[in-house]
Amino acid sequence: MQHHYGSLCTEVYDLSKPLGHSFGDVEYYGERLKEIQGRILEVGCGSGRVLIPLLRSGNLVDGLDNSGEMLDSCRSRCADQGLTPLLYKDEMHNFQLEQSYGAIIIPAGSFQLLEGRETAVEALNNFYQHLAPGGRLILDLFIPTNWDTNAVSTRTWDTEAGEVITLEEKVIEVNHLEQRMVSLLKYEKWKEGRFIQSELQRFPLSWYGRYEFVLLLEKIGFSQITISADYKYGEEPIHGEQMCTFEAVKM
Repeated sequence: MQHHYGSLCTEVYDLSKPLGHSFGDVEYYGERLKEIQGRILEVGCGSGRVLIPLLRSGNLVDGLDNSGEMLDSCRSRCADQGLTPLLYKDEMHNFQLEQSYGAIIIPAGSFQLLEGRETAVEALNNFYQHLAPGGRLILDLFIPTNWDTNAVSTRTWDTEAGEVITLEEKVIEVNHLEQRMVSLLKYEKWKEGRFIQSELQRFPLSWYGRYEFVLLLEKIGFSQITISADYKYGEEPIHGEQMCTFEAVKM
């Protein structure tokens, strides 16, 4: 069972979130990064949904992801548009790069895929060490609401090759005390009624309270921490179903 995005997972991601798809995050990050001096690192860049628009806007953006399949898709998409970013295959909590960055970004809750608070703190420390003085960490967090361990959801996608990909998702573990849940994702590909391929993915997701996460950032050494709701900078969150974007500065 895979713990990262494999080939089928990547294909579904690209079908469901094609280049140009935005939750409001593409525009938000583009605006927040306008005045950044130096290079930018997107951690969990995937196949380039956010990275490529930032590159198009003239930002110097490197990408990092733990999925080789996702990075292959990103390279292919970049090549189609004449873009050649630096892409690194590594884990967000222990990568080591020589470059220091003016900003590190983790859109769409990808930070929450880390399991365990120790690993999360290790990742935050790693981001801090890779930021230049005055550099900014910007990342999205949300609180999941689909906690029904008895429910199974199924979605399907048609490919250009005439295939059908199905995704069956079931929550198999919820631990409110540890603030984490685990889903089992089952991907299958079919063509003309014939089974072709399958993948199983274990999909962990942790969540954080707003004050808890501010304290984590402060403990690392970050300052000037702001929280914005639903990609509206400076608008404080008012309920738990909103996407919260944390921004913090390395002094």
